[in-house]
Amino acid sequence: MRLSLLLLLLHRPACSLLLGWVDSPGYPAGYLPHASLNWSRCAPKGHTLSIRLMHLDLEESKDCENDAVKIFSNGNLISVLCGGREFEDLESNVNPSLLSSPGGCLSLTFHSDYSNTKRHTGFRGFYTDQDFDECNDDPDNACTHFCHNHIGGYRCSCRHGYYLDGDNHTCTVSCGGGIFDELEGHLFSPGYPTPPPHAVSCQYIISVEPGFTVALNFTDIFHIESVQTEQGPNCLHHWLQVTIPDREPMKLCGEKSPDLIVTDSNTIRLDYHTDDEGLSKGWSLDYSTHRVKCPFPGNLANGRVTPILTEYFYRDYIFVRCDQGYKLMMDGEEVEGFSTMCQSNAQWHLPLPECHILDCGEPESLLNGGVTFLSGLQNQYLSVIQYHCNEPFYSLLGGANVVYTCEADRRWRSNSSIVVRPTCIPVCGQPTTLLSSYQRIIGGSDAPENSIPWQVLLSLNGHRGGGMVIGDRWIMTAAHNVMANGNPVSSENVRIFMGLNDVNTLLVSPVIAASIHIHPQYNNPNYVDFNHDIALIKMQDPVTFNSSIMPICLPAEGTAYIPGTMGLVTGFGVTATTRGRILTNKMKYVHVPVVTQETCSNSITLLKKTGTNVPSLTNNMFCAGVPEGGKDSCQGDSGGPYALRNDGRFWAAGIVSWGVECGKQGAYGVYTKVDQYRDWIDKTMQEN
Repeated sequence: MRLSLLLLLLHRPACSLLLGWVDSPGYPAGYLPHASLNWSRCAPKGHTLSIRLMHLDLEESKDCENDAVKIFSNGNLISVLCGGREFEDLESNVNPSLLSSPGGCLSLTFHSDYSNTKRHTGFRGFYTDQDFDECNDDPDNACTHFCHNHIGGYRCSCRHGYYLDGDNHTCTVSCGGGIFDELEGHLFSPGYPTPPPHAVSCQYIISVEPGFTVALNFTDIFHIESVQTEQGPNCLHHWLQVTIPDREPMKLCGEKSPDLIVTDSNTIRLDYHTDDEGLSKGWSLDYSTHRVKCPFPGNLANGRVTPILTEYFYRDYIFVRCDQGYKLMMDGEEVEGFSTMCQSNAQWHLPLPECHILDCGEPESLLNGGVTFLSGLQNQYLSVIQYHCNEPFYSLLGGANVVYTCEADRRWRSNSSIVVRPTCIPVCGQPTTLLSSYQRIIGGSDAPENSIPWQVLLSLNGHRGGGMVIGDRWIMTAAHNVMANGNPVSSENVRIFMGLNDVNTLLVSPVIAASIHIHPQYNNPNYVDFNHDIALIKMQDPVTFNSSIMPICLPAEGTAYIPGTMGLVTGFGVTATTRGRILTNKMKYVHVPVVTQETCSNSITLLKKTGTNVPSLTNNMFCAGVPEGGKDSCQGDSGGPYALRNDGRFWAAGIVSWGVECGKQGAYGVYTKVDQYRDWIDKTMQEN
């Protein structure tokens, strides 16, 4: 019993609040003599009220005269109970009748007399309201077509082609027609397949969204009265007219079904007409829709259209992708991606783009070099180029000629996946004109043009000095050249001349010095300590190398200074003539051999015994010359190169530093040993 009651509670509608228990006084302990109870409840409109007795234990008496419970529906007695009943008996024989009429009331009274032979527990019942199903249970329901029950009431409706009369129960034939905008549907004439009771003039409009076309599929039962003529049925009094935009209207009648009519339109009007005479059973049709079809997009040169379909319909999309190495172009502009949709007018909303070959753009220019196109149209996809340097003055870093191809990512890439363009580095120590013999400046010869392209003439506060090109912005010279009165000279007072062998020509176009870097350990205020006699001058602008200006190589690590090796000394300093020693205007050169450190040291020791203020020899210096004299560097040559040649390249072995007189017998020229300063040179150029 408890389970049944729980299920009943769980299935109560959420909106109903009329439910609860009704018990006899003192239940379940038992009721007393002269006990009484009056209870009443009413159901809402469209609902009934019921009582479900769960327990009954009263004093038994004839006709329930003593103790009794009485139940009334709308004031009418419907049950009198006393004695004891089992739940199954109550459920089968009593409870079904304890029900009010729709919207009616139930009331209950209980009384006990003055005495009981034993104590009775009384009664318990559960009351609840419930919706009344007028459609099935109300004999007065007069819906002629359809009845729809809802909580608290019901409503009537009619078949298509009929309308509900003012009494809200009766269905009368009509042809309200209307507009049908669903993509599929079913239409039929009023009363079909029964002839309507009176003349009708109905209009039906099928209007679906643009992009769809309508097809009418008539059923086999088709009957519209016609007049038979030799030409066939004549639709004089009854007809169904089908009107499609931009086409002649079609009048249909007779007994032959039109079957399928494909309209190719999204709007169709149906006009059905009958008079009061004749008995046309009418017609019925199902309509369906199909998406409009767009033309095939065609093929795309150097690209493809996806998806590939046999037909394309309204709202279909196509996408265009170009082949590798090509780009999408529309109206002269590149687009990242492209799609177009089949429109309701059966046309694509955008025309197909074009696929143009990619362009990597002009290859980056190469300083002191150029680009050669090996294949393909210039700068286009798969074009092949090769960088080259301006030989013989520059060569590619790494030495290999790298080929670059215009790739699909629009970058020039090498066959080794390198993207960064190569670098042209200067070729050092390889003049385009070679000297045929070796001489010395004191007792030297004029240097042919382009034979000593690294030679530099320095003008420092009106004094001459020498130097050598070691980079496109760097000159190496002697430290004492760029010192005056113990202080560095200003870079503004330094003029650099290079590229020609004649002083008069050189002085026309000087190069400006940007900064001067003297070795930090050089200290020679009295001109007797030439240790660390080396300095670098940075030029304001880089120079481009050619046959008249080229750098000399710097010594490699572990370079050997082998005694007896002939070296080349050059400069614009003092030279000997028949008229004596003069400052030359022509570049001179001479070849002198490297002297052992011991021979040089002994020579200087002897010179110190006979002279004063003779500087000392250190391990940062070496000597070159011949014991008989006559070949040497001299004033004005200081800072110039002492060059040795190895594997066809001249390298800066020394810097003209100092000596005792020029070309003196038993004396040698002393040079700064450049290989001792390679780290300082590299560090200075990198940091500045």
